[in-house]
Amino acid sequence: MSEPQGSEGTTQRLPVIEKAADTGGEHQAPQAPDAKTDEARGSGRFWSARRVPAGIVALLLFVVAGAFLYDIAAVRAGRDAMAWRKNLARQLAERPLDDIWVLVGAGVAAALGLWLIVLALTPGLRAVLPMRRPHTDVRAGLHRTAAATVLRDRAMEVAGVQAARVRVRRSRADVRAVSHFRELDDVRADLDATLTEAIRGLGVDRPHALSVRMARPGRKG
Repeated sequence: MSEPQGSEGTTQRLPVIEKAADTGGEHQAPQAPDAKTDEARGSGRFWSARRVPAGIVALLLFVVAGAFLYDIAAVRAGRDAMAWRKNLARQLAERPLDDIWVLVGAGVAAALGLWLIVLALTPGLRAVLPMRRPHTDVRAGLHRTAAATVLRDRAMEVAGVQAARVRVRRSRADVRAVSHFRELDDVRADLDATLTEAIRGLGVDRPHALSVRMARPGRKG
């Protein structure tokens, strides 16, 4: 047996071409997801946990139900009913439906019920802007204050801008800038281009409409 050619007694392993199983020897690269489809997929608004309203309602129900159950158990045990329950039962039996206190109580109960229904049907968390979802298992949000800070920093980079104030609403970004040199129209055009690109770079689900207002600095003294 002849020794393999090469440097002093060393052997070299030849490359091996492995075939993929059940593919007939052909390997297909995975297809990348469609960028347009991923960008178009929205994440929807974030829903609030409503811990404070739920805690208040649960506490009130617990107190009222506990008081009634305690009084009923006391009556079943042979004790007299509490004065507040006797008074409440008498008032409900004697007062007419058009009494002012009955109408006030009904209005308060209806307002509280409507408030709870609105809380149950609305998502809340208005300060969080939903972002685009490039992957179905990833969801992110951006606070409005953070978005406003980014836009303000980008606005300050424009030549001629002395000060800028940005307020990000749900669907619009209001920018008020003060320019101490250059023409206002030129500064506004640069701000529109810069902030439009910045809004696109935020990655929010629905890009905000941009509103820019320019002014000159006020005179001192």
